[in-house]
Amino acid sequence: MRRSSVPKGQIRKALSGFYYVYFEGETYQTRGRGNFRKRKLTPMVGDYVEFESGNKEEGILKELLPRKNELVRPTVANVDLGVVVMSAIEPDFSTNLLDRFLVTLEDKAIEAVIYLTKIDLLDEQQLQEVVALKEQYEAIGYPVVLPEVMGNEQAKEVLTAYFPNHLTVFMGQSGAGKSTLLNEIAPELNLETAEISSALGRGKHTTRHVELIPLYGGLVADTPGFSSIDFLEIEAAELPELFPEFVDVQDRCRFRGCMHRKEPGCQVQKEVAEGQIQAYRYQHYLQFLEEIEDRKPRYTKKEK
Repeated sequence: MRRSSVPKGQIRKALSGFYYVYFEGETYQTRGRGNFRKRKLTPMVGDYVEFESGNKEEGILKELLPRKNELVRPTVANVDLGVVVMSAIEPDFSTNLLDRFLVTLEDKAIEAVIYLTKIDLLDEQQLQEVVALKEQYEAIGYPVVLPEVMGNEQAKEVLTAYFPNHLTVFMGQSGAGKSTLLNEIAPELNLETAEISSALGRGKHTTRHVELIPLYGGLVADTPGFSSIDFLEIEAAELPELFPEFVDVQDRCRFRGCMHRKEPGCQVQKEVAEGQIQAYRYQHYLQFLEEIEDRKPRYTKKEK
């Protein structure tokens, strides 16, 4: 069987209905095929695609290749690493919001790194609390970078060591400093930043579109910050698998498929009571579980 001669590239940017495909060192401006909408296909930044192009301005996407994952917010496909950028203060740090990001990444099988900003604004007691949180999350398996504690240059080296051969997404609360951080990592980007709104206590959205930027041997997406996550794609039965410390001990629960709520002989509840699993993580799990169970079913119109 003769191999197709259609080039296979990657969408690096999507803007105003155009998809910018990178192929063998060149970028081609393309549009999606007319039947993509009928087939309910929406190209995403990060997608690998087959395309045709007579020149760099008038290409056509022929086919979307299979994705290993996709994020809806931010809209990126085939993500390897998520850097969750959280502010220690202004806006205030929230373990609940952090755990929402981590559950989302676990659901998509995306590796996570936590990066805390504005450590220098903390008093000594607040700093010790942050250091304790770092130890707790690293015990679960999530690396935590504290730039002002280890030094900005070392923090930059630690973070960028994850980039080679990875597609990395920055995510986190508005005003946490994602664009500022990327500007420090790669000053040539000169990404727009915004001050915190004193009225709303959160940052303005400064990033207008998703674009993959070659950095340190990998690709990095700078994406809009957002401060809430709805678990629209996660089912209740899946949630226990998205807390790594639960997965480590759930084989010792009395019942297979234990939801770690009121079941007798639950190892997770036992470890929470003994302080082996952090109580706040368990409380977040119960809250997320209730949100998922209370979620209204989504209905789709039948096609005529």
